[in-house]
Amino acid sequence: MTQFGNLFGGPPDTLLPERPGPQSALDSGKDPSEVAREFPDFSAAWAALAERALAAGDPVTGYAYARTGYHRGLDQLRRAGWKGHGPVPWSHAPNQGFLRALAALARSAGEIGETEEHERCATFLADSDPAAPAATGLA
Repeated sequence: MTQFGNLFGGPPDTLLPERPGPQSALDSGKDPSEVAREFPDFSAAWAALAERALAAGDPVTGYAYARTGYHRGLDQLRRAGWKGHGPVPWSHAPNQGFLRALAALARSAGEIGETEEHERCATFLADSDPAAPAATGLA
């Protein structure tokens, strides 16, 4: 993108709305399961749960949490005008929960042998923002 906008005529960046309540709860150290219970549509809470499960060596639980965060994020992207393709920039903090859930879904799918799902999610992550795989540790 330039100061003149997208010169290639592709779809505009999709920017999810700020969610100060649930984000503040996570940032202050509230357990992600409590945040997910209070705000079940907040992808960042599900991403945190997925990442915690993966770090504990439980890819099946990580997969379930990541899939939930991914689908809740897709719902929000569509409400924000996303048409199934186009940039979802990592640099926009509210997008990071969805992108982290997508990365965790790719990682957990790979760990349980879902190769096609792993590849699809990894490609979707890179297509959303080329910086996202490195930012999420999937690169």
